[in-house]
Amino acid sequence: MDGINAKYVSKKISKTRWRPVSSSSLQQPDIFATGSWDNEDNSISIWSIGENGVSSMDDEFEGDPQLLCEYKHNGDVLDLQFLDQDRIVTASSTGAVTIFRHHHNSQTLSVSQLWERAHHYPCNNAPCTGVVCNSPEIVTVGEDGRIMLFRADQEGVLRTIEMADSSAIHAVTFLRTTEILTVNSIGQLKLWDFRQPGNEPSQILSLTGDRVPLHCVDRHPNQQHIVATGGQDGMLCIWDVRQGNMPISLMEAHTSEMWEVHFHPSNPGHLFSCSEDGSLLHWETSSNTDTPSLQGGRNTSIISRSAIAPAGGNQSLINAWLTGDSSKGHLETTHMLPSQMLSVNSLDVLGQCLVCGTDGEAIYVNRYVPI
Repeated sequence: MDGINAKYVSKKISKTRWRPVSSSSLQQPDIFATGSWDNEDNSISIWSIGENGVSSMDDEFEGDPQLLCEYKHNGDVLDLQFLDQDRIVTASSTGAVTIFRHHHNSQTLSVSQLWERAHHYPCNNAPCTGVVCNSPEIVTVGEDGRIMLFRADQEGVLRTIEMADSSAIHAVTFLRTTEILTVNSIGQLKLWDFRQPGNEPSQILSLTGDRVPLHCVDRHPNQQHIVATGGQDGMLCIWDVRQGNMPISLMEAHTSEMWEVHFHPSNPGHLFSCSEDGSLLHWETSSNTDTPSLQGGRNTSIISRSAIAPAGGNQSLINAWLTGDSSKGHLETTHMLPSQMLSVNSLDVLGQCLVCGTDGEAIYVNRYVPI
């Protein structure tokens, strides 16, 4: 638990996200955004763990996160993503999608763009439940079963997939530049290709047996066919979208709903999940087949060989997550937070820094995650 700072903010925190840093620099992230929910007045806030948002020496990181600015948000913040260094996109329980601009010089936020009823029912608004960005493109999903494609700086909608789902869509992520993955309330993982006309998914994968709602999805940053999901039963599911329609691995993770799951963006042998049960878990593959050099980032020889490893082929070439089974010692799990009773709703990890937000009206920051 060393290196954790807790900041009590008097608001339930629904989402936390690090501002991206240049991939060419070794700089650790020092700015993050949060969104709140289930409060009388909700907001989006920008925080710094450096001094005035600028990090240099380690001793400047001591102490709590500092609030730089905030802006009132209409409705609960149900998702939040950085579009770039200056712009943040939020998904609202009112159905709205908003782009906020962070003005670094004045440390203020302003609304840059608003699609007020992006998601809606015939006579009412429908919550927008998820957003993913690949600048300048923005994809949103909602309880109305729609998938919306926007482009920053364009007022209109690029594309709408009406009736993409007859059930609520809970989360979305990019698989490739023109492909997205969605998860829904009946345990399905759907792959969509924007190059294809029509409203049908190109692939549907699902959990067998009970249709357990899936709440979150993330793809492996180097090997896009590997996908992690979590849902109402707290199980961690690993999928290979190239093979079959069912998950490759099912692992007992949490005792209640899993709200978010994230591969580490540069060291994907590490994965993080958080839950309604108040826990935040760090998963680590004990095998070296995923990231032979954790400090070295991507290893192209392993990636290329693993990407074409045939089913049932040489197991040493197949990604460790696809053979992951915590009961067989392939995975090590660590609790990242002190024991608590209230839900951990969101997490984000970048470099050696992890941030999470809770229903206990607290933000936790760990600047020394063992990656």
